Amino acid sequence: MKACFTSQVFRFIPLMLRLVATFAVFSASEFYPQAAPNSSPPAMGGISTNGTHNAVYDSERRAITAGGFVDKGPVVFQDASKNTGLTGWHHVVGTPRKATINESLGSGVALLDYDNDGWLDIYLVNSLTYDELAGKKPPSHAALFHNNHDGTFTNVAEKAGVTNDRWGIGVAVGDYDNDGWPDLYVTNLGLNRLYHNNHDGTFTDVAKEAGVALGIWSTGPTFGDYDGDGRLDLFVPGYTYYDWNHPPIKGSNGVMSNNCQFRGVDVFCGPRGLRGEQDHLFHNNGDGTFTDVSEQAGVGDRNKSYGLTAVFVDLNGDGRVDLVVANDSEPNYLYINKGNGTFQDFSFESGYATNRDGHETASMGIAVGDFRNDGNLGLLNTDFSDDYKVLYQNEGDFNFVDISYAAGIAEPTIPFVGWGDGFIDYDNDGWKDIFMANGHVYPEVDKHDWGTTFAQRPLLFHSLQGKKFDLVSPVKGTGLAVVIPARGAAFGDLFNDGKIDVVMNNMDLPPTLLRNVNPDTHHWIEIKLVGGPKSPRDAVGAAVFLTAGTMRQREDIISGGSFASSNDFRVHFGIGDADRADLVEIHWPSGFIERITLPTVDRIFTVVEGKGVVEELCVKCAARKDPSAASNDGSVVRKP
Repeated sequence: MKACFTSQVFRFIPLMLRLVATFAVFSASEFYPQAAPNSSPPAMGGISTNGTHNAVYDSERRAITAGGFVDKGPVVFQDASKNTGLTGWHHVVGTPRKATINESLGSGVALLDYDNDGWLDIYLVNSLTYDELAGKKPPSHAALFHNNHDGTFTNVAEKAGVTNDRWGIGVAVGDYDNDGWPDLYVTNLGLNRLYHNNHDGTFTDVAKEAGVALGIWSTGPTFGDYDGDGRLDLFVPGYTYYDWNHPPIKGSNGVMSNNCQFRGVDVFCGPRGLRGEQDHLFHNNGDGTFTDVSEQAGVGDRNKSYGLTAVFVDLNGDGRVDLVVANDSEPNYLYINKGNGTFQDFSFESGYATNRDGHETASMGIAVGDFRNDGNLGLLNTDFSDDYKVLYQNEGDFNFVDISYAAGIAEPTIPFVGWGDGFIDYDNDGWKDIFMANGHVYPEVDKHDWGTTFAQRPLLFHSLQGKKFDLVSPVKGTGLAVVIPARGAAFGDLFNDGKIDVVMNNMDLPPTLLRNVNPDTHHWIEIKLVGGPKSPRDAVGAAVFLTAGTMRQREDIISGGSFASSNDFRVHFGIGDADRADLVEIHWPSGFIERITLPTVDRIFTVVEGKGVVEELCVKCAARKDPSAASNDGSVVRKP
C-alpha cells in the first residue's frame, strides 16, 4: 500500500512542478525587475518567448545585436575565414524571404580528423534552394575542408563523397564500427546519411543498409554508448512534420493564424501549431546495422515535441551516459540512464525542462561543461529573443538550478536569438568561458524598430572563476564584431597551437572561422583518447580530470551538441601559469579508471586505454632543439 501511494505521488510531480512554475511566471519580475517585459502584450506566434522586451540600442542608436562595438579592448578572435580558404563555399537554404519554417533552421558544422593526420578538418552541412530541390538546378553541396597544416583548408567534399545534396540540418561525429576512423551522421529534412569512413579519404553512405535513414525532419544527433557494450549508439531528435506538397503557410489546414505572427507581424508559421515528429534511439547491433529501440528504452517522445539538439553525457558520474534534448518552444527533456537499457524521464524533477520562471523556452543549442571546476557538468541552452539564455548549475543528483541572472549572462542575451554555443577556455586560465553564435529567423525584424536584427554578432563571456561571467566587448574589426546570421558552431584547436578556435555555419553565406589570437601566455594540455576493447574506439563518453596545482578540471568527450554540430574530440585544458600537470585521471567508458602523469605541457598527447601516453605532438616546438623529431609540417612528434 505504501509503495502504491508513493508511485502515485511521483506520477503527479511533473504536474505539481508546472503549477509552481505558473506561479513563478507571475512573480518573476519581483525578483528580476531588469528582465520584466514592457507594457506591450506578449508576442503571439509559433515560437515561445517570455513576452515583448524593450529594445536595447548602443550609443549610436544601433540595435545591440548588430552594434555595441568599441574602438579598443582585448582582441580574442580574428576573422580568418578568407585567409584560410573557407569563403569559396556558400551555404544556401530556401529563399531569402524565409516564407516557411524549413527555411529558418540553417545547418550545423563538425570538426573531425577524418584522415587521421593529427589535424582537424571541417565539415559544413548545406541545404537546398527550391529550384535545386525540384531538379531545375544542380544541388548545392556540403563542404569537407581538409586541413593543409599551413593555416589553409581545401574543400575535398566531392572527392570524399560527402556532398549530401539534400536539405541538410545537423551532423554528429562518431566511430560507430570501432575501426579507428571517424564516421559522419548527417540529418536532413528527408532521408539522413550515415557516411562510413573508408580509410582512404573517402566515405560511403550506408544509412539505408544500417537502418538509420529515417526520412522525417531530423535535427541535431548524438552518438553515445548508452548500454555499455563498447559500441556507439545513435539518438536522432525529430522536429516537425513537413509535407512538401502542403507546406505550413497561413490559411492552410491545421495551421492556426496566431502561430504565424511575431509582434503582430506576419511571419512563417510554427513550430507551435504544427505536428511534431518523434525522436529516435538506434541501438548499435555491432554488425553495421542499428535497431530502433526508442519506445522500449523510454525515449520515444510520445508528445512529439520539437527537438532541435541532443547530447549523450554522463551527468551524475556513474559511468553511464544520460540524455538531454533541447526542444523548441516546449519543455526540454532530461533522461536518466537506469543501466538496464532504459531511461527515466526526469525532465521536470531535474529543473531542466524549463527556466527558473517555469517557462519553456525555444531551446536551440546545448553546451556542456564543468564551468565551476567542481566535477559537476553544467548545461547552457541558447534560445529565442525576448528570452534570456539559460545557464543551469549542476548541484549533483540530477538537480539543475537556473543561475543565469546571478551569473551575469541573462540580461545581455535577451535581444539575441542564440544557436550554437560552447564552454571554451579561450585564454587558458583554467576556467571555462562561454561563446554563443546568434542570428534571427525572421528577416522581417530588419524592417521594424525592435532593437534586434536578422544578422547578429556573436557573444563571448569571460569566466570569473566560475561564479560570474563578464561580457567581452566586441572590438571593431575583430572576430567578435562580425555580424552574421549564424546557426551551427563548433569548437576546437584547428591550428594545433593550444588555443580554441570557432567555426560558424551561416545562413545563405560563407562560413566564419574565428581564429583565437588572445595574447595570453598561459600553458595548456590537450589529450586525444583511444579506447580499448571494451570502450568505443574514439572514447566518446569518457570523462577526464586534470589536476594542476590547486585546480582540478573536468572535460568530457561528447558527440553532437552546440546547435546540430560536433566539436573537437580532443579534450583541452588551460592550466594558467602552472608549468606541469600533477595528475590526469581518465574515466573510460568501459569503467576502467586510469591515472597517468604527463612529462611536460603545451603538447597534444595521445593516450591509449591501459597503455598511457603513446605519442605527443608540438607544433610550436623549435625543430632546431630536436632536429631528429621534426616532421615535415614543423611539428614535433615523439613516441615515448
